[in-house]
Amino acid sequence: MPSIFGRLSWRRRCASALLAVIAGLVGAGLAGPASAAVFAPETFTLANGMQVVVIANHRAPIVTHMVWYKVGSADDPVGKSGLAHFLEHLMFRGTKTVPAGEFSALIARVGGDENAFTGADFTAYFQKVAAEQLDLAMRLESDRMANLVISDAIADPERDVVLEERRQRTDNDPSAQLNEAAQAALYLNHPYRRPNIGWESEIRSLTASDAFDFYRRWYRPNNAILVVSGDVTLDQVRALAETYYGPVASGPVPTRVRATEPPARAARRVELRNERVEQAAWMRRYLAPSYHSPGSEQAPALEVLAQILGGGPTSRLYRRLVVERKVAAAAGAGYDPDRLDLGVFGLYATPAAGADAQATEQAMDEEIAGLLADGVSEAEIASAKRLLLADAVKARDSLSGPAHIVGQALATGSSIAEIESWPERIGAVTRADINAAASAVFRPEASVTAVLLPAKGN
Repeated sequence: MPSIFGRLSWRRRCASALLAVIAGLVGAGLAGPASAAVFAPETFTLANGMQVVVIANHRAPIVTHMVWYKVGSADDPVGKSGLAHFLEHLMFRGTKTVPAGEFSALIARVGGDENAFTGADFTAYFQKVAAEQLDLAMRLESDRMANLVISDAIADPERDVVLEERRQRTDNDPSAQLNEAAQAALYLNHPYRRPNIGWESEIRSLTASDAFDFYRRWYRPNNAILVVSGDVTLDQVRALAETYYGPVASGPVPTRVRATEPPARAARRVELRNERVEQAAWMRRYLAPSYHSPGSEQAPALEVLAQILGGGPTSRLYRRLVVERKVAAAAGAGYDPDRLDLGVFGLYATPAAGADAQATEQAMDEEIAGLLADGVSEAEIASAKRLLLADAVKARDSLSGPAHIVGQALATGSSIAEIESWPERIGAVTRADINAAASAVFRPEASVTAVLLPAKGN
């Protein structure tokens, strides 16, 4: 990840495939409409309710096959954090017809890659294989959608694997510990405050029965999206999907019930000192609208603002704090609007040699105050839009990126039409939009400031 506050939005990295879109926007002051398709996906729905999306790219004889389930760590039952992630692990432990380890071995034998990941709002499984092996990927993935085997003998050792993963990635990493604490402080009531991997004490309590019940409740074709990108055609995918996924029975899917986040009334602050820390770090997170929460109309403006503030060495924060004021060795910003509920806008900085975290924080506060007082310039907006859309040109030619981008967008509530019209929304953002969005989001009471420091005496 680019910083300890978390990943940037896919929309910040990806959009239209055509240089003509950018040329048209630039020629019109980057405010005119863009009508070209982003990924030009084709879609259909199986009789059992499973949505299938095909994104053709014939540059190489490779396909990416992904299944996205619309369930994630924010859907873990109260007191059982980490259950969605635990089940992700168990999905690799064998089915009634495919023994443990054989799935991965078969994919490796044909030169493919495969893995999975759990987010707050989704869980995804993918294989990247030669085009002629798409049949194999579908056969294996559809099998574990319907025939997973979970027993105490399987679940107990895998729970220990998850606990070790937590020890390595979080409990032994001070920056990850601070990140976890900041997230828990930012969301007062919403399940986004829980780590995807779960709290250690609750992971220890997870059972085979918990995992299997979760699997039977959520892992159904009518709660899943199949995305295939690469050297395929719609007719090829349709035939294979109907053969392998079509027979999997649909069923009732629970309503996703999320706790409501109460109004934010007090700024929060967390500090972590650790003897393993040699370099201080500073970050601040603000609750921000997502594309699917109240205030969603501000999301495009916030994407442009994130580019202005933190889009690399030409961004405002890097230029002001690193190059001009020399109080930071690194500085930036990012925005994560891809949530079913409230998202996050984050700022971060690493103090420069000889500067302490307090001086860096004061400089950041001054920059935010200046932003709120004076707003952004038309030149900054034009540059940010050019960079956003220039990055987007690369997305269409990626062999695996489109499946990840489209799958995540659909799994978190976007439509294909919304994905395809992203350049238009970015092109339409105005200075007034950005300044209004900044004023709405950069409120101290809706923030948490987190500081990582060396142990005293170090």
